[in-house]
Amino acid sequence: MSGIFSKEAWMKVWTYRSSFALGLWNTVQVAVIGVMLSLSLGILFGLMATSEKKGLKRISRIYVELIQNTPLLLQICFLYYALAFSGHSIGIIATGMISIGIYHGAYMAEVVRAGIEAIPKGQFEAASSQGFGYIGRMYYVILPQSIKMILPPMVNQVVNIVKNTSCLYIIGGSDLISLTYSFVTGATTGGAYAPAYLVSGLLFFVVCFPLSKLASVWETNLKKRGYSSV
Repeated sequence: MSGIFSKEAWMKVWTYRSSFALGLWNTVQVAVIGVMLSLSLGILFGLMATSEKKGLKRISRIYVELIQNTPLLLQICFLYYALAFSGHSIGIIATGMISIGIYHGAYMAEVVRAGIEAIPKGQFEAASSQGFGYIGRMYYVILPQSIKMILPPMVNQVVNIVKNTSCLYIIGGSDLISLTYSFVTGATTGGAYAPAYLVSGLLFFVVCFPLSKLASVWETNLKKRGYSSV
């Protein structure tokens, strides 16, 4: 019954379509909160990385290197089981939101740092000559210019966040991939492997493709405007 052309398998998937809808909804929830958290951390540590204080730069570097050089799966397991064994479990969905947000925050921080550092030093000097402090320089002069370079890679990170929600499978999550696996191995729903995973993949595609396309269009438009020569 697992064949992709099996009518019975497709009917079973359709009958239990609510399971896939629930999985997609949980995936979107984790992704949205993960994006918000990663953006907040990315902006914070990105600004710290470009600050004039060496201590803040070191803290930002430690965060980025530590997070980027350890697997997301390990971070999810560590947070989930460390809290569970300490008696302070926050649940699988919340664990995913926090873990994914922290993980991608490190990548967002690098995007912000690279965007700021791409601005010519003359812009910093000009802002300083006008009497702006660090916050004023960033808010009024530097960030408005760098945002055009930051947005496309940030959108790509959003796409990665959506796809990385599948890592919740390792702790028995209720995301799209986890519920798909539960469906194909269930006592009453098992067997429709090909249709179930195909539907799951299509749902991911429907969410991720428009975002990928948006990032591509932005990048193309920015190149046409010659932003790299700014």
